[in-house]
Amino acid sequence: MLFHDIALVFGRYARQTLRSKFQLLFGVLMPLLYLLFFGPLLTGLPLGTEGDSWQVLVPGLLLQLGLFGASFAGFAIIIEQQMGVVERLRVTPVSRLALLLGRVLRDAAVFVFQAVLLVLAAVAMGLRAPLGGVLTGFAFVAVLTVALASLSYALALRLPRPQEFGPAVNAMAMPSMLLSGLMLPMALAPAWLDVLSHLMPFRYLVDAVRAGYVGDYAGPEMLYGVLVAAAFAAVAVTVGTRVFRKAGA
Repeated sequence: MLFHDIALVFGRYARQTLRSKFQLLFGVLMPLLYLLFFGPLLTGLPLGTEGDSWQVLVPGLLLQLGLFGASFAGFAIIIEQQMGVVERLRVTPVSRLALLLGRVLRDAAVFVFQAVLLVLAAVAMGLRAPLGGVLTGFAFVAVLTVALASLSYALALRLPRPQEFGPAVNAMAMPSMLLSGLMLPMALAPAWLDVLSHLMPFRYLVDAVRAGYVGDYAGPEMLYGVLVAAAFAAVAVTVGTRVFRKAGA
């Protein structure tokens, strides 16, 4: 029944997404602008890491896509609360875990689709990476989306007003981006900033995807990235499920 409920909820939100083609394409706009206008500036620069500038920048943009897109996913449930959708869902027998996972799996599918578009654009601009590394990047985007969307929906249930939810998400997302080395590797940072960045779980994810883009699947970066991503997703889904159950959402 759990899988049936998840498929039911996923299908509902997937149909909503497919009716809004603008939503599918607009989400990739910011990373695409970074790719077009920021990527050429890095060509030929010593970035202190293995791989060329595209193999450094594109993994960061993929995770930036998941970071900002999934972090703001909670706005959807705020709108549903205002329209009375959440109230109607509360009286259904559908599992609260399914209500959460159906949503976050839809989000993961959307952002992986956008990640594919981003990588295709990067290939046209000069990116060369092994297929295994590219697929690894998509997997990390999906896991990161599941984790952050779960936390975003949970936060939206606690802060149901947009003027509270938006600043709270920004306060967490911006430091995460700056301290994770999404745009440039933290090898270029001073020692104190490099040490501080290791407190951010996203640092390990972006290092793992960059390792995959140069064909390194067995190094410590990949191992740490997989472990941190799995642990982060497990904790986030657990927190999200508990909030959903308490809120009756």
